[in-house]
Amino acid sequence: MGNENIIRAWAVKQPGAELERYDFDAGQLKNDEVEIKVEYCGICHSDLSMMANDWGFSHYPLVPGHEVVGEIVRMGNAVKGLKVGQKVGLGWTAESCQHCDPCIGGHANLCSHAVPTVLGGIHQGGFADKVRAQWQWVIPLPENMDMSKAGPLLCGGITVFEPLLQHGINASHKVGVIGVGGLGHMALGFFNAWGCEVTAFSSNPDKYDAIYRMGAHKILDSRDTEAFTQAAGSLDLIVSTVNVKLDWNAYMTLLKPHGKLHIVGATLEPLDIAAFSLISGQKAVAGSPTGSPAQLRTMIEFAARKQVEPIVEEYPMSRVNEAVQHLEAGKARYRIVLKSDW
Repeated sequence: MGNENIIRAWAVKQPGAELERYDFDAGQLKNDEVEIKVEYCGICHSDLSMMANDWGFSHYPLVPGHEVVGEIVRMGNAVKGLKVGQKVGLGWTAESCQHCDPCIGGHANLCSHAVPTVLGGIHQGGFADKVRAQWQWVIPLPENMDMSKAGPLLCGGITVFEPLLQHGINASHKVGVIGVGGLGHMALGFFNAWGCEVTAFSSNPDKYDAIYRMGAHKILDSRDTEAFTQAAGSLDLIVSTVNVKLDWNAYMTLLKPHGKLHIVGATLEPLDIAAFSLISGQKAVAGSPTGSPAQLRTMIEFAARKQVEPIVEEYPMSRVNEAVQHLEAGKARYRIVLKSDW
């Protein structure tokens, strides 16, 4: 009989390397852990950053993948509210301390001791046949949800959904989305389903029909200064999903008094924002990382009820390097999902 703690995976052994087959012994299942048989796993730009150690805290060998959906196959004896055979998902966070003020206050995604699903060495991700996580972070999936499209919701989806909760956005609000890519196209769908008037920023007319189908009501040409002038003071919230430097002061002019510019795209450049852009209208700049377990559950239930889905391209997991190259080349439309084929 084989060792049930052996996990088969795809890993990078050093920054910049291709993924290669890697089997490892995950050790005994902890009392508070769930083991998930992976059925699908999305590929996120954060996986690319972790593979390359762009953020400086990756460990190797590193198994990427933090948009996991699958079936519970084993549970520790302290797990609550879940059962073997249940369809579940797992996002960016695999565990948190459960005793700090953010955890006790319902904001476990802000726990300073939280462990990412993809860290390498300390915790391995979902480019594998199985993955483990603390039970609080294992999210039950509604029965009517398409498993092949659910994975990206657990990272990209919650990333753009959380600002709606954080800022108390309702159907009377007007929101804008910067960047119509992997995150942005889900933002358009969520904000539309939330009841908001949704404005997308794009300078490519060839994309306009697709952007409207994704959920935008209006499109503002991001290179048209006159259009920005006419739209001044019209938005309650702008969510930026891009990782590049922009003219942030131009976007601040589009906000109403008390408006928020919310950053979820991990641009490495400092935000150059004039003080009077904030002072004159009591405006604010904010940001957020994914979401808490409760917010993840709220998001996934809302997505299922309103049929908010990412647009995905599917690859077998055995062709993971080809899928990564497709994403790195900027050709993904709009999220890539790996199907387990072990």
